Amino acid sequence: MEKALLVTIEFKQDKETLNIEDSAVELEELSSACKLETLDSITCICHKPTPNFLIGRGKVEEIGVLAQELDINAIILSRNLSGTQQRNLEEVWGKKTIDRTQLILDIFARRAKSPEGKMQVELAQLEYLTPRLTGKGVILSRQGGGVGTSGPGEKKLEVGRRKIRERINRLRKDLEGVSRHRALIRKKRKNEAILLIALVGYTSAGKSTLLNALTEAGQFVSENMFATLDPLARSVKLPSGARAVFSDTVGFLRDLPHNLIDAFKATLEEVTAADLLIHVLDASSPQVHDKSRAVMEVLRELNADNKPMITALNKIDLLPDQMWLKTLISDFVNPVTISAKLKVNLDLLIQKIESAMPDRMVEVNITIPHQRMDLIDLFYRQGRVEDIRYLQKGIKVKARLPSLLHKKILSDKDILANC
Repeated sequence: MEKALLVTIEFKQDKETLNIEDSAVELEELSSACKLETLDSITCICHKPTPNFLIGRGKVEEIGVLAQELDINAIILSRNLSGTQQRNLEEVWGKKTIDRTQLILDIFARRAKSPEGKMQVELAQLEYLTPRLTGKGVILSRQGGGVGTSGPGEKKLEVGRRKIRERINRLRKDLEGVSRHRALIRKKRKNEAILLIALVGYTSAGKSTLLNALTEAGQFVSENMFATLDPLARSVKLPSGARAVFSDTVGFLRDLPHNLIDAFKATLEEVTAADLLIHVLDASSPQVHDKSRAVMEVLRELNADNKPMITALNKIDLLPDQMWLKTLISDFVNPVTISAKLKVNLDLLIQKIESAMPDRMVEVNITIPHQRMDLIDLFYRQGRVEDIRYLQKGIKVKARLPSLLHKKILSDKDILANC
């Protein structure tokens, strides 16, 4: 396990979404998720960034002395560095220097399991490394792009820009294929009038736990940040008879690096294509409002912030003061308080989901020809059959069906002949 010194930086000119203490806690959680042993953590408040080191020269020297005393392997910064700043700091400190983006990329590299997830992580890593492939500092002399990651981090960085550009182009083409495949699946679901619901939220908010509670998906669950990286979709039938597909998505984070959003476009398209978003929030977190704003910022970047949304205030079982819920409920749009872990109020969440799309299901009374038993099977699969009678002239069915399916049925010549 590598030993690390954490440096949390705050600039007075910035309007931070988190105060420096909360930022330090988040940096420690990210480092822990990357299997780093934190020997010490310091904060650094500056007036504004400097072009050479990001922080002042005096603070750089102070951190360098502490790093030597602790005999650490890596210095982790809470801010993103330019290639020049990173090289300059490594030359002064003589230590591996990791910024926030690279730390997140290292976590993603550990978490990715599917071929698609690994491709997305590799693309993000290579795009991050490309502008840093200059000079002869520590970043080029070491093997490994981060803190023991898998993927391109294990390759020698001296591979050259041309080969990296070729690999980036290859990955983009492969991911375009993934995106087209996902689009076909979504189109088929739309044609079958299946409701597409995406679970979104800050990392560790409980999205995977909620997916398991709603669908028995068996998704991996952990308290660690970004425990779930690869997307998972599960189909269920709602009480009204409508079919819905719930999609788990990668956890969001404040100031999520743009190259991560771009690299994970194929996965995040599940959000942009969804009929309904369930914004899962950790109601027990003191930073619940800050984290909500961070999620909404990512949704704005995806042009998905105006979609129908339910705010699921999760982990209410961890609240010491239940009166706090009254305040939270008034602060968010279309809220419902739940505990995904204990399956509390999930029935209320389902009710909200169905009320969000009131025009999707219609009640029909129709007579089906005897030779069209395939339609009966379709009604059971995509709707809710309330009554069925086998008569001499046909099969009389009373059911609730998706409105799109109902329109298709009424255009069927066999059925029109029996009406």
